[in-house]
Amino acid sequence: MGKFDDLPEVRREGLEKMEQVYGFDMTDGTGDFFAYTADHLFADIWNRPGLSDRDRRLLLIGLLTGQGAADVLGIQIPAAHAAGELDDAALREIVVFLSHYAGWPNGARINSIVEQTIAKAARAAAKRQD
Repeated sequence: MGKFDDLPEVRREGLEKMEQVYGFDMTDGTGDFFAYTADHLFADIWNRPGLSDRDRRLLLIGLLTGQGAADVLGIQIPAAHAAGELDDAALREIVVFLSHYAGWPNGARINSIVEQTIAKAARAAAKRQD
């Protein structure tokens, strides 16, 4: 039995998609904001046909970079990397590309997140090999 099986189907689907997108364990939340996030954004919007999760992630990373939302980029970039949606080279290319459209300060912020993500993954890989 799954940990979300006792929840309504739409909430279960939303929480499962949130875990997939964010790359960490979720728990059910309370309030209208959480309900819209889980039930609408993740159960519905992230599961619509027409775009892959990678496509959605690329759009979101571009938007967040333009907004200077380093806090959310600090979640999305490592999750995309861990999920295999974006490798080291793709992340570094995103930095170069977005810096020219979102501005150099925003590019510098995303570059820091990208390089921290790549370094952390390399350390984890090295640790697994030991």
